[in-house]
Amino acid sequence: MMYQRAGNTYAVFASAAGRDRHPAWYHNLRAQPDTEIEIADAGVTTVPVRARVADTEEREPIWETQKQRYPGFADYESMTERTIPVVLLEPYTPEQP
Repeated sequence: MMYQRAGNTYAVFASAAGRDRHPAWYHNLRAQPDTEIEIADAGVTTVPVRARVADTEEREPIWETQKQRYPGFADYESMTERTIPVVLLEPYTPEQP
């Protein structure tokens, strides 16, 4: 999955390649926002995150940057009438039992 760093947060895009419905993973994160992601930069790092959908103000600059860097996302946007959600994956420290 493609992501974009937004400060300390990871942004992912529920584009579903321009389909008219959100991908299944989007619904899964909405139902269970606490999860872990693996980031493969120099090696693989596992990061606990809490997912939330970016509001309009947060979404716009992230989405515009994504379309500039990867024009295929603009194509996806033109293929659907839905607003493609930007999901923010914010690192957090899970509570210990």
